[in-house]
Amino acid sequence: MYLVHMTYVKPLEVIDALLPAHRKFLEANYQAGLFLLSGPREPRSGGVILAQAGSRQELATLLEQDPFVAEGAATYEIIEFKATRAGKALSFLLDGEC
Repeated sequence: MYLVHMTYVKPLEVIDALLPAHRKFLEANYQAGLFLLSGPREPRSGGVILAQAGSRQELATLLEQDPFVAEGAATYEIIEFKATRAGKALSFLLDGEC
């Protein structure tokens, strides 16, 4: 499981212009089953994606296709973790037991 921490590096006017293409990117990856949860950070300085992928490199390659990243408007950090506990609503995400 991966947590993607995205940080905007260009003004919000640039981010807003890229937002429709970014949303298409997100939707395609939700449909592919790679993205599980996403949303903007508060205050609006970037975003967060919860993802599952075969490998960190696979996810990194995929994220390079995000219009925010491809246009140099955002950078990202990939944090890999092993989910061992979850509430009932998210228990299907668990990688193993605690």
